[in-house]
Amino acid sequence: MIAEISEEFPRFKLVTKRAHPLSHAIDVALRIVTFGTQSQYLSHYHTVIGDTLYTPARWDSTSDPDKVIVLRHERVHLRQRRRYGLPLMAFIYFVPFLPIGLAYGRARLEWEAYEETLLATAELKGLDAARSPELRKAIVKRFTGGAYAFMWPFPRMVERWYARCLARIEAQLGAEGR
Repeated sequence: MIAEISEEFPRFKLVTKRAHPLSHAIDVALRIVTFGTQSQYLSHYHTVIGDTLYTPARWDSTSDPDKVIVLRHERVHLRQRRRYGLPLMAFIYFVPFLPIGLAYGRARLEWEAYEETLLATAELKGLDAARSPELRKAIVKRFTGGAYAFMWPFPRMVERWYARCLARIEAQLGAEGR
């Protein structure tokens, strides 16, 4: 998967967050703006900035299927950045409407990437894994909680989006005979 992404994005690289000063600064800022609810930025979250995927310390111990799922999600962000350009991508991610609490632009970008997460999960781990109540709960919480600075305060809307994604994925995989 890394070779595939590198072919599409020749400057792509992986960098561990623990060795990256900007990641530490982002971690502090996120702890402040989320009142401490985003305290796992360095240890659990993956971040694409430019052509670089910044990984948490636990990346090396992550299973291969889980790495592929993450890489497919992050490749969506790389493609978004290519489509919009870095300045517009940053604007969409941080501004419309509010950076905290109602971040429509960030939510739209993440919905696209999390749909790929669900598809990759279904393909690599099976539809039951994509249907998992635990995965659904975790993704809904990411949208509505501190992980992404409370980007979307409407959990029922995220639940409906999730259900629509699963229906599309089930239809797609069913049509492919899986």
